[in-house]
Amino acid sequence: MKPNQLLLMFGMLACLAGSTLPLHAQFKLTAEVRPRTEFRQGFKTPTSDGFEPAFFTEQRSRLYFDYKEEKYKFRVSLQDVRIWGEVPQIFKQEDGNTFLSEAWGQYYFTKELSVKAGRQIISYDNQRFLGGLEWAQQGRRHDAFLFAFEDDEKDHKLHLAVAMNADDETAEPGNLQGPNASYYAVAGNYKNMQYAWYHKGSDKGAISLLALNAQYQNRADTSVFAKQTLGAVGSLKFGKVTVGGDLYYQTGKQGSADVNAWLAGANVTLKTKLTPLKLGVEYISGKNDTDGADDLTVTNFSPDFGTNHAHNGFMDYFFVGPANGNVGVTDIYLKTKWKLKKGALIANFHEFLTGSTQLDGNGNELAKPMGFEADLVYAVKLAPSVTFNLGYSHLVASETMLSLRPGNAQNNHWGWMMITFKPTLYQTPKPES
Repeated sequence: MKPNQLLLMFGMLACLAGSTLPLHAQFKLTAEVRPRTEFRQGFKTPTSDGFEPAFFTEQRSRLYFDYKEEKYKFRVSLQDVRIWGEVPQIFKQEDGNTFLSEAWGQYYFTKELSVKAGRQIISYDNQRFLGGLEWAQQGRRHDAFLFAFEDDEKDHKLHLAVAMNADDETAEPGNLQGPNASYYAVAGNYKNMQYAWYHKGSDKGAISLLALNAQYQNRADTSVFAKQTLGAVGSLKFGKVTVGGDLYYQTGKQGSADVNAWLAGANVTLKTKLTPLKLGVEYISGKNDTDGADDLTVTNFSPDFGTNHAHNGFMDYFFVGPANGNVGVTDIYLKTKWKLKKGALIANFHEFLTGSTQLDGNGNELAKPMGFEADLVYAVKLAPSVTFNLGYSHLVASETMLSLRPGNAQNNHWGWMMITFKPTLYQTPKPES
């Protein structure tokens, strides 16, 4: 069955099912259509003389099927992601960009204690290390078991999760047992992962703690190694001033090398009559070029599962797509937001410096500053289920940036606009409690 036929079938079955639900159940069908048009001239890395800018529209389309009863909840979400024009107007078949976004069930042992099993979004706090990556049209999903204790009245939460990945390269009999039955070959993904996340909030602030272990498998020799990440995220209010910060440490192994890497951030937010002002700094450790050849320790921190677009500038120069290598980054930023007629204007400014000591081709130390970025985003709600965004970003690259990255242009641009339709197509009445 073709993906589009599958979507239609699910929609029809959902509507039929909704008309025969038991009185204590609720069903909801939601859709999302989100085309985004982008102009890229120096996005993610500086452009070069003679390069043409890129101009394209990418669209995400989703259907969300949500069902819940007193003891459990259930969600299936299907999505299609494609570039406009990537297939002809008339065609009989395509490779397919339609796939499963989410599919999970959550059973409640008690009001506070539950287990959530299946393909799901895992996102916490400011999404610095674990995030849904929903800016990207495809998003990020984990196949996992999540055991949760949540006391909403006391804002007290404890989550324990485990994920165990396997691939389908081995035929079914081999997957039952065999010398390589547990071999995992999907590049860039973990073989298994476990974490504990604890959160406590109050009127004066909040704190979250994270301990995560991720095990990977070398494709070449099938050996395994594990990296651990420990983190804390907190905030504290003093009247109109909020002080926030986060601290992460990575240890363990990456291949055969030891890991010893840091991320530390601090910020202050002041609410004024016109706009909130957030001033902050974030340091992400890198690998010094001056380290000896025998020093193989991995000192560059990696925010492996975060929504990195939300941090270190919207032009995605750091930890999105082409990585920042081993350089690391120090990000000094100012973020603010104004009401503008029926919408809001977001303005962010970043000064980037290297997070390590870097040398040029002659062995001379490069200056720390890498560049300055300004991000402007206008957001307005056109209707209860329709949102429009318009954005422009400009990055001025320093000589250090141009020495470390491909490209030779100092001035780099990125413009985009996006309209999001997210209506509720069908919903049964809320059951009586």
